[in-house]
Amino acid sequence: MYGTVARLDVKPGKFEELQKWAEDHPMPDSPGAVAGYAFRMDDDANEGYLVVVFESEDAYKTNAERPETDREFRKMMQWLESEPEWHDGNVVWAEQVS
Repeated sequence: MYGTVARLDVKPGKFEELQKWAEDHPMPDSPGAVAGYAFRMDDDANEGYLVVVFESEDAYKTNAERPETDREFRKMMQWLESEPEWHDGNVVWAEQVS
């Protein structure tokens, strides 16, 4: 598995709008997507982290190059102060607790 952890600097007062938009754009529309998580930090209500996992590095990069992905990214930017800090890499451990 492969994915990214992205730090988001959300515009003040816009986190709920960003969250609503994200909820309206489910990951199953992204081929090869396995999981996605979003965090809002306790220390700073305008700081968020996005974790997205794909079945492979190829699936991740193919998704990143899709015009649909770029279009949605550009929409997301309206709620952010700056471009996300992307940290891509291989998933080396995962555990799902049921």
